[in-house]
Amino acid sequence: MPHSNNRILSRASPVDLEDLRPHLRIVEMQRGKVVAESRAHVNQVYFPHSGILSCVVELEDGWAIESGMIGNDGAFGAAQAIDSKASLHKVVVQVSGLASVVDAEHLKAVALSSPDLLALLIKYEQFLLGQVQQTTACNAVHSVEQRTCKWLVRMCDLVGTELPVTQEFLAQMMGVRRTSVTGVASQLQKEGLISYSRGKLSILDQDLLQRRACECHRTVRELYATEFDDGERAVFPARECTSP
Repeated sequence: MPHSNNRILSRASPVDLEDLRPHLRIVEMQRGKVVAESRAHVNQVYFPHSGILSCVVELEDGWAIESGMIGNDGAFGAAQAIDSKASLHKVVVQVSGLASVVDAEHLKAVALSSPDLLALLIKYEQFLLGQVQQTTACNAVHSVEQRTCKWLVRMCDLVGTELPVTQEFLAQMMGVRRTSVTGVASQLQKEGLISYSRGKLSILDQDLLQRRACECHRTVRELYATEFDDGERAVFPARECTSP
């Protein structure tokens, strides 16, 4: 399986990819696996091919909320590896998938010897920061329904129409009570936008779901396109949410 299934690695120059290749290995990311603890040193860098990593902020009272998603459009741990810094978030596998993984020390050595690779990784870090900032504003201002629709559209961009999520997990990622999500999910199912059964959610009308979402999903897409000088459809080929 080629490492270029990840969009960041696919943008690396052939020379940089060859320098990284001896150190890259493909691993299976199991749902629920903790990739990094908050304020812990990052030893490995993940470039997902499929599945989703969630950056989660945990509070002392037990509440937790997702601040960003990383799929095959990005990477986790690159900036921390380069600066030898700790992770600012707990990072957990939200949806199972495959990833190219490299030890932090090897990525740092290659990136510091290549201005192009370093610039590429910094670009993605800028996008991720923008996504986190947008999520912060979204959580403060938009309704639970808008945020639920936005969250589902973002997942759809990354993994397709069939989403292995429970209402309890969705509520935790959004930082709201389960009853709030249950009411929204029931209404969306009643209107034919989604179907939900036994921890599996299917998106049935992605266009309408997008219209019911806040503008934040579009803003995140446009931010990625701006950082990488691509049109939205080139950046997000799963926009129509065809199943992978």
